Amino acid sequence: MSATDLPDLTNLTPGAQRILDVGSVLFYEKGIHAVGVDTIASESGVTKPVLYTNFGSKDGLVVAYLANRHRWWWGLLEEEVARAPSPRALAVFDVYAADHGNSHRGCAFLNAAAELPADHPGHGVIRYHKHAVYALLDELVREDVPADVDHEALANHLFLLVEGAFAHRPVYGTGLVAQARGMAAELLAGRSAPPGTR
Repeated sequence: MSATDLPDLTNLTPGAQRILDVGSVLFYEKGIHAVGVDTIASESGVTKPVLYTNFGSKDGLVVAYLANRHRWWWGLLEEEVARAPSPRALAVFDVYAADHGNSHRGCAFLNAAAELPADHPGHGVIRYHKHAVYALLDELVREDVPADVDHEALANHLFLLVEGAFAHRPVYGTGLVAQARGMAAELLAGRSAPPGTR
């Protein structure tokens, strides 16, 4: 999947936008399986035919929810990276640690991956999102780390650090992400190295 494969959500009708907004909150707060189309229609004040006309099915709405979440979060990430000092890879940790008001249940993408069957189309969006985070880290590592360092291994290590810390946010809060950021700073400064690189 590429960015062009994500659903185009720019011209939704007001009713469809309301369904997406309400469905997104419910999916994140209560879980995808726990929320049915009747609940979404009732809480959004929009009829089920509007949902089906615009999204095709609940599965289509789930895909739209994940794509919309990616675009929203990616915008925050790009803004933070653009204004961050070197090494800019640490800005990724800062975005993960920030309280944006709707990340208290941890990673929406990992939560969805745990709920959805393997053949669900939402997995394409989840993989796209995670690959995009890794690719950005790889790009930022190459900016700031000497050429003789294994950039791919370092980027992968940073990815695992930030993702692992964020996955535990519901358990430990943002403190673990701050610790992971400190480890990342050490790695980027060359004061330590990922396992297997020395």
